[in-house]
Amino acid sequence: MSDLFDHAMNERMRSEAPLAARMRPRTMDEYIGQEHIIGPGKLLRRAIETDRLFSSIILCGPPGTGKTTLAQVIANQTKSHFETLSAILAGKSDLREVIDQAQERNRLYKQRTVLFIDEIHRWNKAQQDALLPFVENGTVTLIGATTENPFFEVIKALVSRSRIFQLRNLNQTEIGTLLERAIDDRERGYGQRQVNLTPEARAHLVDMASGDARNALNALELAVESTQPDENGIIQITLDVAQESIQRRAVLYDKDGDAHYDTISAFIKSVRGSDPDAALYWLAKMIYAGEDPRFIVRRLIILAGEDIGLADPMGLVVASSAAQAFDFIGLPEGIYPIVEATLYLATAPKSNTAGAYFKAMQRIEEEGAGSVPKHLQDGNRDREATGQGQGYMYPHEAEGHFTPQQYLPKRLLGTYFYTPSAEGYEAQIGSRLEMWRDAQKKALGIESEVFLPNLSQDQIDNLKRNIK
Repeated sequence: MSDLFDHAMNERMRSEAPLAARMRPRTMDEYIGQEHIIGPGKLLRRAIETDRLFSSIILCGPPGTGKTTLAQVIANQTKSHFETLSAILAGKSDLREVIDQAQERNRLYKQRTVLFIDEIHRWNKAQQDALLPFVENGTVTLIGATTENPFFEVIKALVSRSRIFQLRNLNQTEIGTLLERAIDDRERGYGQRQVNLTPEARAHLVDMASGDARNALNALELAVESTQPDENGIIQITLDVAQESIQRRAVLYDKDGDAHYDTISAFIKSVRGSDPDAALYWLAKMIYAGEDPRFIVRRLIILAGEDIGLADPMGLVVASSAAQAFDFIGLPEGIYPIVEATLYLATAPKSNTAGAYFKAMQRIEEEGAGSVPKHLQDGNRDREATGQGQGYMYPHEAEGHFTPQQYLPKRLLGTYFYTPSAEGYEAQIGSRLEMWRDAQKKALGIESEVFLPNLSQDQIDNLKRNIK
C-alpha cells in the first residue's frame, strides 16, 4: 500500500514540477546543445549509448547548460545502478552509505554503481578525499557536476582520474528550440493549451536567457501561467508579457567562481589596453551583478602603479582618491569616482616600468644581497671608530642638487634596472636620468653599462611570492 501512495505522490510531484524540470530530456535524441562533446560519433555519446561509461567524468560549465540533465540521460540509458547525491545537502555519512550499498550490490549481483554528485565543488577537501579510494578501485563510477573550474575546485587526485567535459552556454537557436518544444509538448509542456508566442517575444526571451536553458523555460512558464486567455481561448505571449517575465538579463557571476575572475581580468586588461568603452562595459557588468566596488577600486589602484606608473603619476592619486571618495559616499552616487578613475586610467599614457623592482629582486635572489657601501651606511652609531658614513656627499649642497657618487654595491656598478619609457611625464624623467647617469659614469670610471631586459609575467609572479 505504501508503494502505491509513494507512486501517486511521485507522479503528482512530476506533474507539479516547474516547467524546466518537466522538460528535461530523457534520451540523447531529446538532448539539445553541447554538440562538441555529445554530437554524433563523439566519445562521450558513444560511451553513453553503448552503456560503457567505465571511467569517471566531471561535467563543468555555467548554470542551465545541461549538466544535471546529461547525468539523468545517462541514468536512463545505463544498466548500472544509478545513485545521486547533492554536495550541498549530503556529507561523508551519506557517501559512506552509498559506498556500502555499492559494494554489497557488486558482491551479490556483479552490478556496477554510477554515482552522480551535483555541485561537487561544494564538498571540502576531506569529503572529496573520502570519495577518492572508491573511485580508484572502481566501487563507483563518478559523474561530478560543477559550475566552477574543476582544476581549482576539485582535488587533483579526482581530476586526474576523471575525464573533464566542459559544457557551453546554449546558442540562441538552441534556446529557441527548447521554447518551441515546451509550447508544443502535450505531455510535459503546454501542448494541451493554445499558446501563441509572438516572434518579438520569442526573440526577447531567447536573448535575455543568456544561453541558460533553465532561465528561458522559467520565464516562459511565468508568462504562460500569469496570462489569461483571450476571447478565443488563446494565451497571447507578447513582447510586453515577455519583458515582464524576464525583467533582468541573467548575468553569470559567482563572486568566488570563474566568472568573477574572468570579468575582473577583462576589466583590467581593457583599462591597460586603453579601451575606455570596454572598461565601462565590464565595470557595469560587475556592479550589476553585485560585485563589491571596493574590490574593483583596489584593483584600479594596483593598475595605476603597475601599468600607468610614472607616465602619469596622477593616475595613482586619482585611483586612491576614488577609493576614499567611495568610502565616504557609498552607492549609488559613489560609482561616479570609480567611473572617473576608470576613464582616467584607461585614457592615460601607459608605462610598466615599476616592474624594474622585480629585476632588482631577481638579482638578489640569484646572487644574494650586496653589502652597503661604507659611505652610505648610518654614521650616527659609531662614525669615528668604524668610518661608517664617511665620504658621503650631500646632494643638496651641490649645484642642481645632484652630485655623482656610488650608490650600488661595487660589483653592480653600471647595472641599470630602470629604463624610463618615452610615454607622458616619464619622457621628461628619461632626459634627466640620462644626464645624471652620464655624470655618474664619468665620476666613478664606469666603462660598461648593463641594461637588464624586462621580465616575463611568469618571472614576476614567481618573485611576487617572496613579498611578505
